[in-house]
Amino acid sequence: MPYLGISPSAAAAGSIAASATVGDGTAEDTKIVFDGNALDFRIGIDDGTDTLEIGKGNAHGTTSHVTIDTNGIMTKPLQPSFHAHIGTTQSNIATGSDLTINYDTEVWDLNADFNTTSKTFTAPVTGKYMFNCQYRVEALDSAANYYNLKLVTSNCTYRALNDIASWGINDPDFYVFNMDVIVDMDASDTAVLKFFQSAGSAQVDGGATDRTNQDSWFCAYLLT
Repeated sequence: MPYLGISPSAAAAGSIAASATVGDGTAEDTKIVFDGNALDFRIGIDDGTDTLEIGKGNAHGTTSHVTIDTNGIMTKPLQPSFHAHIGTTQSNIATGSDLTINYDTEVWDLNADFNTTSKTFTAPVTGKYMFNCQYRVEALDSAANYYNLKLVTSNCTYRALNDIASWGINDPDFYVFNMDVIVDMDASDTAVLKFFQSAGSAQVDGGATDRTNQDSWFCAYLLT
């Protein structure tokens, strides 16, 4: 690997010229390695994929954090992001109490932050997270006072309320609740999606398991 400014064996800190070229134009990976005590980071060109890469470790093809291709498209393979949908429906949902919606099947989970057992997302770092949520319910009871889709987080509960009784119609066959919200979260804060029916009969069925024609999902990704 080409070195800049000082030799590999130099003990003192060195400087890099205002204009410097790394590599000689041949087919090889070129990189600058930041040699730390506990771990290394690198930045350079992966000649095999023709991408500019920032990553952990001293060799391309290991842990890549950021890649930029020849078209300027940047990807962050480890950026927290997940998409879950319903694998098992929930029938005759009880009234008067929160139901944790059964988002038990993942399409992806890049940083393993979503728990399919507790249906809970845990923020790995402090930041702003974009949540996209949708929930389809069937056999609604127009006698219910209201229905509520709730994103319950450590700092706040976000609600999507609907007073179906005010529609003045018989029991609807189905209804789709949805919510898009940017949430401030500290590291280890949690978020879970819940459903609530006030009064009426316990006749509502929630969700559908069709992955191809999906109408219930729970997604999030780290914005900043």
